[in-house]
Amino acid sequence: MADLKKLAEELVGLTLLEAAELKNILKDEYGIEPAAGAVAVAAAPGAGGGAEAAEEKDEFDVILVDAGDKKINVIKEVRAITGLGLKEAKELVEAGGKAVKEAAPKAEAEELKKKLEEAGAKVELK
Repeated sequence: MADLKKLAEELVGLTLLEAAELKNILKDEYGIEPAAGAVAVAAAPGAGGGAEAAEEKDEFDVILVDAGDKKINVIKEVRAITGLGLKEAKELVEAGGKAVKEAAPKAEAEELKKKLEEAGAKVELK
């Protein structure tokens, strides 16, 4: 069994960037979606050196503003990104102003924005 006290000390000592990376690893590799506050609380005591990183937003919501003229291409791209069925993806695209992906890391959000814009959509990162 793991030394829980040592593990707790390591978690409390994480910087904000390390805590965000831990969150992504838990989500991507293990399918665990930690509460947003839990990672922030774990990172708070060790965030002294990460004050500059805290000012820069590192997670973005990819918002589909408008499908544009090539709605079918946008629906295909939304399905590829989200894994939704045809009906659900079509509803998301037609609704407009909906998030295609929430809390995506900056690089991933920019890549998704680029793909959706290439398909003909208007996209915002928030």
